[in-house]
Amino acid sequence: MRKSILKMYGQQELIEGIRSNDDQILRWLYQSQYPKLEIYILNNNGNVEQAKDIFQEAFVALWKKVKEKGFEPNNGTAITGYLYQIGKNKWLDYLRSAEFRNTIKMETYFDTEEAEEGNYLAEYERQVAIEFQSLRKNCQELLRRFYIEKESMKTLAEFFQWTEATARNNKYRCLQKLREKIKAKIKH
Repeated sequence: MRKSILKMYGQQELIEGIRSNDDQILRWLYQSQYPKLEIYILNNNGNVEQAKDIFQEAFVALWKKVKEKGFEPNNGTAITGYLYQIGKNKWLDYLRSAEFRNTIKMETYFDTEEAEEGNYLAEYERQVAIEFQSLRKNCQELLRRFYIEKESMKTLAEFFQWTEATARNNKYRCLQKLREKIKAKIKH
């Protein structure tokens, strides 16, 4: 059945569908391509939540590239392969990152003699709480329901009257906004 679905959209149809935000094409692209990247990430030290986040980032990056007319199929690159490659590169970047490689245990960190270092985590948590309150109410509600109440994307989509893809996009955007606000405060 999947082969017949893959033949449903040609390169140009996919590009035009993305540029016009065609819900059917975006949903097809998301649902047909996510499993490939999930398998790759699961086979390379990742979990399902990380796969969802990385695919979301890749999907948004592709969407922006196509919307800005930065992707054209004339170079022989299939849009589905391009999406997979973006996701794969983002995962490799994560694996190379300090966040992934940081293996210092929290107990060791807090056993240091320098008391002010122990206060860093408390200050970071305080900053997260402050910046969280500065988000739009919808973002606060979405992030709270997803991360604290552990609601599924389907439940969130129903609550906000969105599609699941929209719920996933909005969660990603809200989380990115929060990260940017925190990063800006910590740098100063």
